Amino acid sequence: MSKLLTTRRSVLRTGAAAGAGLAMPTIFTASSVAAFTNDPTGSSVTLGFNVPQSGPYADEGADELRAYELAVEHLNGGGDGGMMNTFSSKVLDGTGILGKKVEYVTGDTQTKSDAARASARSMIEKDGAVMITGGSSSGVAIAVQGLCQEAGVIFMAGLTHSNDTTGKDKKANGFRHFFNGYMSAAALAPVLAARYGTDRTAYHLTADYTWGWTQEESIAAATEALGWNTVEKVRTPLASTDFSSYIAPVLNSGADVLVLNHYGGNMVNSLTNAVQFGLREKVVNGKNFEIVVPLYSRLMARGAGANVKGIFGSTNWHWSLTDEGSQAFVRSFGTKYGFPPSQAAHTVYCQTLLYADAVQRAGSFNPCAVAEALEGFDFDGLGNGPTHYRAGDHQCFKDVLVVKGKENPENEFDLLEIVEITPRAQVEYAVDHPMFAGGDLGACNGGA
Repeated sequence: MSKLLTTRRSVLRTGAAAGAGLAMPTIFTASSVAAFTNDPTGSSVTLGFNVPQSGPYADEGADELRAYELAVEHLNGGGDGGMMNTFSSKVLDGTGILGKKVEYVTGDTQTKSDAARASARSMIEKDGAVMITGGSSSGVAIAVQGLCQEAGVIFMAGLTHSNDTTGKDKKANGFRHFFNGYMSAAALAPVLAARYGTDRTAYHLTADYTWGWTQEESIAAATEALGWNTVEKVRTPLASTDFSSYIAPVLNSGADVLVLNHYGGNMVNSLTNAVQFGLREKVVNGKNFEIVVPLYSRLMARGAGANVKGIFGSTNWHWSLTDEGSQAFVRSFGTKYGFPPSQAAHTVYCQTLLYADAVQRAGSFNPCAVAEALEGFDFDGLGNGPTHYRAGDHQCFKDVLVVKGKENPENEFDLLEIVEITPRAQVEYAVDHPMFAGGDLGACNGGA
């Protein structure tokens, strides 16, 4: 049987196996073999946008929703078409997807895995969503990716940076456009060594979940390979808002670099606490004390204000890029909302277009046909340069940006400056790299 028709019969026969909790048909005939979950038979198709509308990553979620709405507008022929005009694939024409008008439903993940799964399940069961996308937490993304695999729908991951998303927790129905912890470290470590020297002692504060763990592992390994020493690694709860008790021990640790493996509101608060403790004015081991934020976003920089000045990190995309695709997106988003988009907005906009494009090229909403169209897909014009969707783990590979907080911003959005565009070849790795070991991509599940 072809890959396109692959199904997991054990799931389909029970209708609720593996915790899917989905009502699925149990009768199989020759004519129904190619059926799939939520096959859109009317004049429209529904996509599910599952984002954090509350919790520590809510700012990212709000920008994701803006970008999703813009993508739907463009797919349905509204606005100026945005990056549909610069995308190297030319099958999207503003008539929806396969001639069906694109509609959408939204959910609040609350930055909690259980809430995110419940929201996604509701979209699939009650709203008939044929694809789920979103998330600003890797814990959420991994949980929802697993649900989508069980349910037989495609998951187009939003903001998820953990190595595990396309590592030990990869799934055949899941695809990630965003970069990961390994890529951040591969791009950032050489810049840190060049700016701060190779004789450095680092102290890590790390969000205590899958993203934080793999980001910590990645940046520690990359910096240690260049001569740095890691003196301490301390885990912090995702729900933390005051990091004072975690910052105080840094002062007596002998460290001269603090690495904040925090994102969103966590990073804003921990960086603010670190500055309040006077870390940036300290001299330790004969060196100026430095702070590093491995994963940056403009929204985080805005929240942290002047505290980000001069602090290095990495990002997936930035609105100041001058390529045709980036500027088309910035123009569309800015016209609609009055300010430039974040990397979160860019990522989910791209994922929505990439899904629609794959359906169009496959000529079907069947998730296994869509997966086949995405696997090994090479494209350009979406703001990151030539990009490859690897078949072996469904990870995108593209250039990575190293940025730092701008010393003299010209306006409230001009907060980060690009200091290096790291070429894709420098951040690529083998499918079986130790940091991505374990798990099995498995076979696509088309569901019903």
